Amino acid sequence: MHPVGSRNSALTPRHPSPERAVVAVIPARYASTRLPGKALLDLGGKPVIEHVYRRTAEAIGIDAVIVAADDPRIVSAVEAFGGRAMLTDPAHRTGTDRVAEVARQLDCGIVLNVQGDEPFVEPSMLTGLVGPLLDDDAVVMTTLRRAITDEADYENPNVVKVVVDRHGDALYFSRAPLPYRRAQACPAWHHIGLYGFRREFLLTYSALPQTPLELSESLEQLRVLEHGFRIRTVLTEHESIGVDTPDDLDRARRRMAVGAHA
Repeated sequence: MHPVGSRNSALTPRHPSPERAVVAVIPARYASTRLPGKALLDLGGKPVIEHVYRRTAEAIGIDAVIVAADDPRIVSAVEAFGGRAMLTDPAHRTGTDRVAEVARQLDCGIVLNVQGDEPFVEPSMLTGLVGPLLDDDAVVMTTLRRAITDEADYENPNVVKVVVDRHGDALYFSRAPLPYRRAQACPAWHHIGLYGFRREFLLTYSALPQTPLELSESLEQLRVLEHGFRIRTVLTEHESIGVDTPDDLDRARRRMAVGAHA
């Protein structure tokens, strides 16, 4: 991982081959409904966004990290710890739209979308997203899945499920229990919302109209499937731990206090 500069630096990763350069973009909203200003809230003496940034920067294969912010306060906080940030349109509907705004100004082949509220993200998860995009030209988008071992997670609509084909490509995502279980057991997979994109596909995807299943499930990745594109899923053993509510923040602070460092 190379050091990165301020938002005034050219948005170009340091890589001898731009088409294989990888940039991780972290969308961060100050105007969060459930936990306003969460990117800047204190977690172990640092703002949440700093933990996300530093762990992302540890991932093998990432050439640059940029925070895509909706508020100058986030940009200032990132620059204060030596990171790189860009102020984006506060009216964006989704984090993907925010990432795409930054991607339009990048000279790279691969863009990762790393959620700005995941201070415990494992660097190896991000490296896993990159591999299929480098190894197979037919792969345009990647995401992560993890085995569901708790029946409560299988029934929980806040735990998004994914079913895949024999190549690991996603067939469908749902908040409902998926797949339906009969006598013949079938694995249930928890979808983890971190993504890798070929830069050109990200720009295509962000311009696609929303789709009925996307709106019904409130899962924007279904737009990709409904428009006939594929998403390659990558297995991980790590969990996704976001900070989206005051209770989440309390849990994160307790985890930090007992020695889980981000």
